[in-house]
Amino acid sequence: MITGFPPISRPDARLLILGSMPGRESLAQQRYYAHPRNGFWPIVSRLFDLTATDYEQRVQQLVQNRVAVWDVLKACFRKGSLDSDIDGKTLVSNDFRRFYFKHPQIRRVFFNGARAESIYRKHVLPGLDALSADLELVRLPSTSPAHAALSLEQKTKAWAILLKQEVE
Repeated sequence: MITGFPPISRPDARLLILGSMPGRESLAQQRYYAHPRNGFWPIVSRLFDLTATDYEQRVQQLVQNRVAVWDVLKACFRKGSLDSDIDGKTLVSNDFRRFYFKHPQIRRVFFNGARAESIYRKHVLPGLDALSADLELVRLPSTSPAHAALSLEQKTKAWAILLKQEVE
């Protein structure tokens, strides 16, 4: 069994980016998206003009943009780092009811890949109240180096939807 991280967030976050579960390198470093070939930090750095190269400073700059980062899963059994290695019988979801209560301004949720979205829709969404269940949900291409079908530039263009102003 592996266990994920607490969210990167502050109470006034307006959007949430969800992965499935940190990979081996991230777990070893205790940092989100730590694999050197993962495109997450290069993409969000470009979109939000993050200038820091230090992890903690990048995290602070990202939350200043009212962006929260978390994973759908709190725990699971997984042999390797790939989402396809996650044992579906061992999924333990994070407490999203509590998270949304503490982050009431979140209106849009973005999934870093298809597996994060499918787990959320199947294991989290049915247990949410009406307001939380009515959030805008958007799947983005995975930033994982295993998702090589798109270049970093193509992924960045797809992720630019994060900058779109939500409809009030």
